[in-house]
Amino acid sequence: MKKVFVVYATDNVGTAVLEPIHTGDHVGCNGERSDLEVIALDPIAYGHKIALMDIAEGDTVLKYGLSIGTASRDIKEGEHVHAHNVESNRGRGDLAERDAVTAE
Repeated sequence: MKKVFVVYATDNVGTAVLEPIHTGDHVGCNGERSDLEVIALDPIAYGHKIALMDIAEGDTVLKYGLSIGTASRDIKEGEHVHAHNVESNRGRGDLAERDAVTAE
């Protein structure tokens, strides 16, 4: 089984840090979310993110315990999470402060 890295239990995405993931791969998690397993719906390149659960349009995308943006459309569990389906709040003071989430 392929593994993605998840820092906080509140994260809804995991990062492919060991190897790329192929469509149909069973994907587990290292870190605080070791209880999850998803099936990849898309190829996930090294360093890219996979949805660990369904994320509704407008929901906050959480990586490493922090908001990295807002889902610009519904994202299915196992789907590639990147610029095509997330509006980033990085470098946007107006959004970053509003969407700030920290792990507790």
